[in-house]
This record gives sequence, C-alpha cells and structure tokens, in this order.
Amino acid sequence: MGSFMEELFSAVQKPVRYIGGEYGAIYKKKEDVKIRFAMCFPDLYEVGMSHLGMRILYHLKNSRSDTWCERCFMPWDDMIEAMAERDMPLFALESRDPLTAFDMLGFSLQYEMSYTNVLEMLRLARIPLRSADRKTAYPFVCAGGSCAYNPEPMADFIDFFIIGEGEEVNMEILDAYSAWKDSGAPKAAFLETVSHIEGVYVPSFYEAEYAGDRQVAFTPIGNAPKKIKKRIVEDMDNAFFPEDMIVPYGEIVHDRIALELFRGCIRGCRFCQAGMIYRPVRQRSAARLLSLAEKLIKNTGYEEISLLSLSTSDYTALEEFTQELLAMTEKRKISMALPSLRIDNFSMELMQRIQKVRKTGLTFAPEAGTQRMRDVINKGITEEDVLQSAYLAFSGGYKSIKLYFMIGLPFETEKDVAGIPQLAQKVIETSYQIPRQKGEKPCTVTTSVSSFVPKPHTPFQWCAQNTSEMLREKQQILRDACTSKRVTLNYHESKLSVLEGVFARGDRRLCKVLERAVEVGCRFDGWSEHFSYERWMTAFADCGVDPSIFIRQREKDELLPWDMIDCGVTKSFLLKEYEKAEKGEITPHCRVKCSGCGAAGFKAGVCFA
Repeated sequence: MGSFMEELFSAVQKPVRYIGGEYGAIYKKKEDVKIRFAMCFPDLYEVGMSHLGMRILYHLKNSRSDTWCERCFMPWDDMIEAMAERDMPLFALESRDPLTAFDMLGFSLQYEMSYTNVLEMLRLARIPLRSADRKTAYPFVCAGGSCAYNPEPMADFIDFFIIGEGEEVNMEILDAYSAWKDSGAPKAAFLETVSHIEGVYVPSFYEAEYAGDRQVAFTPIGNAPKKIKKRIVEDMDNAFFPEDMIVPYGEIVHDRIALELFRGCIRGCRFCQAGMIYRPVRQRSAARLLSLAEKLIKNTGYEEISLLSLSTSDYTALEEFTQELLAMTEKRKISMALPSLRIDNFSMELMQRIQKVRKTGLTFAPEAGTQRMRDVINKGITEEDVLQSAYLAFSGGYKSIKLYFMIGLPFETEKDVAGIPQLAQKVIETSYQIPRQKGEKPCTVTTSVSSFVPKPHTPFQWCAQNTSEMLREKQQILRDACTSKRVTLNYHESKLSVLEGVFARGDRRLCKVLERAVEVGCRFDGWSEHFSYERWMTAFADCGVDPSIFIRQREKDELLPWDMIDCGVTKSFLLKEYEKAEKGEITPHCRVKCSGCGAAGFKAGVCFA
C-alpha cells in the first residue's frame, strides 16, 4: 500500500494536499473506536484547512474516545485523473481508507457554488448521490454551514442538515448514533431520532409542492417538527476551542492562528446574511482569549495571530485585550491581524498596534459609493468616516489600501454605481495632504466590486437580483467613471454571481439540475478556470428548469423555501427592515437601541450585544 500511495502522490503537482501526517493531525486505532466520521470540505485542502469551523469540529469530535474524525478534501484535476487511472476511490487523509468505510460523512457548505463539488466527492467515493439510493451499506451524509440555512437545493442528496452552530449538536448526534448502532434498528430509526434534536433538519421527512414559479406548500410527514430552530452556543468562554491545531506542510490560504473573539454582530447591515443568522452577540472574555493565544503559539509555532469576528472593532474589550496580546506576541515577533475592522471606529492607536511587529494589509468596506445607498443598506457610516480612516492609514505609513463595494443592491441607481470610483478617487485625494519624501511612491487604492446576491434570512430576501446583463451595464458605468490611474478597479464575473443567487434562494427543483450539471462536467464552479456558464445552461435546459424564477422579486406574503428554518431573527423584523430600506431609513445598532429582531432572549430576555 505504501509504494502504491507514493506512486499516486508522485503523479500530482501538490501531494501535500493528500498525504496527511501533519503536525497536530490525530491518529487512532480503528479497533478502539465505535464511530468513524469523515469531515469533508468541498474545495481544495488549502481552502478547507483555513476554515476555523472545520478545525474546531475536527478536534472536538476527536476529543471523544469512541470517535475518530478524519478529513477529506476535494481533489484537484490531476489527482482525480490519477485516481481514475488506478481505479481508486476518494479516501480520507489520516487512515487513507475509502469514504465508504466510514459511518458518517459531514460536508461543510460555505458557498453555493461548491454544491457540485459535494456531488463530485460522493461520485469519486462511489457513493450514490441521492439519499434515497443509499441503503444500509453506505454512510449517513450530513451537512452544515451558512448555506444550510436554505438546505432545499441540496435536499435530495443530504440525509440530514445541521442548522446553526455545531459544537453541542454534533455531540448529541454522535451520542444518538452510538445508541442507534447498538440497537440494530434500520437507518430510518436513526433519522427519526435526530430529527427531534434541536438544530437538525431531515429533508426526507417533508414534502414540498410547487405551482408555476412558486412554492405553495411545505408539509412535515408524521411527527416531524414544523420549524427547525437553529442551534447556538450560549457561553463562549466554556465553548470548546482547540488548544492544538493542525499545522500543514504546505501553505494554505489563512496560514496562521485564528482566535474567535465573538459570534454575532450588532450592526444590522441589511445585505448581510451572517449578521442576521449568527445573532445574538456572544463574546469570549479577554482572559480566555489570552489563555488560548498562549497555548496555540506554543503548540503551533505560527508567526501571526488573526482576530476573527464579523466586526472585530466592536469587541468591547478590544483595547485591553490587544494591549495584553501585544505584550505576549511582540517579544516573540508574532504579528497580529484584524481583518474585520469598522471604518467608523478605526483609530491611529489601533493601527499602530497592528503594525507593531509586521505591517499587514488594510481593507475597508464602505459597501456603497453614495450616502443614500449606504443608508438603504443600513451600513451606518458616512463619507467623512471613510475619508478620515483613509487619511489615518496613509499618514500612518500605508501606501496602499483596499476598498470593498457591491453593485446590484436593491433600489440602486446609476448615480450610486458611479459613486464607487468617485469615492475611491476622494480617498486617493486624502493622501495629497500628507508630506512625502522625495522619490517616494504615491499612494494607491484597490477597489474590489462584487455583485450583490440576495440571501435568505435577510431583509433583502424578497428582492429581485440583477441579471448578468444589468450587472455588465453597471460594470461599464464603473469603468467609465474610474478616471484615476491610482485607482485599480476589480470586479467579479456577473454570470457566476447570478448562478450563486439561483442556488442561494432556490428550492428542491434545483436538485436534478445539480445532478445533471455534474454529469456534464461542472465542478470547482467558484474557480474561474473551471466555471462554464454554457455547461450550466445545458443542465438547466436538459432538466426543463428556468433559472430566472429563483432570482425574481418575491411577494412579501409568499411562502419562501427556507421558511421552515428558524434563524432566531423574526420574519416580521426582516420585513420591517426591508420597508425601511425602501425609504432609506437607518436602524441604530444594537448597543444604541434594541430593534427587537427576536434573536436576543435566550437568557431572561437579555441581549449580549
């Protein structure tokens, strides 16, 4: 077996993606465990190994003496070809056993355009794609992640979905599996049991009905729950967080220690799904974070720590914590990155702390080019905030900053689109006020513009999405309005964004399209070198499905495919925020005034914002 694997790895460009054995990887004896779980990430190793949620759950599951959790990633083209030549099924990194040897496979759904990779991984593993075709000989297939908040486009392929945060519910599922395995009962009995665990959705226990372009009914079968309530972890200090992490042999996308400061967001941006589904805010204490940092530095040898949250500068103990963290890291030459800073509370003092050891990149997200549009999306910042932050950055030594915007937002005008490069130009002009040394290069701005995709469980979930033609017209407006050589303009493929929108708000009618798409060669759809709009249109045509019905405007009273998922934020609140967006009215953030979203209240009505 060893020489066979060596021959396989020598046939691919990056064998480090497949060999396993990294520092921190966990190995157990098969005969000592009762449950074998394969954690599957439908993208390359270097992407999946950068995902904090996967790292947390890997170590959490392996903390159980009865469970061995291994990893599997989507192989690149050269590996797929090498495996096919050797008639070899997809395998897990640790044991190198085929996925059919496992009790359960768990897929992380972070991006809609990775759905074809999920099916391709099942195909490579020689496991039937549809759950109805997987009898007793095959593992259970589950999935979680942000995309699981609308599970319907994947409903025919997944035995059960985990909705919400996974630390506690995964342990309950493994306990249920252990008891079921002892019982000798049929597979349906296990699914019946887990369907009553809070946060678990079993799609085969529900029937959906459609008429024209709408879903008109969604009916539980038997005693399946009518609503699936998301799971949250209430106490972040006592929540599991690994003190060891796998250190890859090769470079990954985020090659550093990741410390999660808090979950949730106080801000209420109307376009942001994460800001809604991860409510309410729950923080880790500075003491707990410092303890984790100390152990992770010792156990991994990384030279950078990234502080993660949806809005890092909203962490209430940030000043105290960063001062103490720098005292720990500066003497060891370990740098600190804060990737999610708010423009309106960025300061010179904070910037100087970030640069203490090593200067990292700086990105701000105004999201929209005009104040009217920023009010529509409830961004809560002004042009003055943007320019002041840019001035601080340039005066503090940064020669380049990045700005992030969106086009295709609801209620957007051509003037709003043109305002994006115009604001970038104003940012450049702030650098003119800063004295420069002779021969010093001028400051520059990189402007990245993505195409907005309406997401479930947001105030914009009812909104029509721009077509690819509309987005291309707006991209032309951007190009025409961008006149400065010191502003670099980047934007995304509009057709890909539209397809993302189709699957973001789609329903079960898309399952057959996904299956057909894989048959005609769709995979790695988020990678430009692989994405083929023509293949996708073939799949839709072959299945007789019109993709435009999923990006249309939704009526405020119609049944939405994801309405059975209770994300904590009420539908009435989302509708109220949508109506405020139409009027350009803002909603103060949670620490100014509670907006009654419904997410607060798991402890005597107290919001932890």
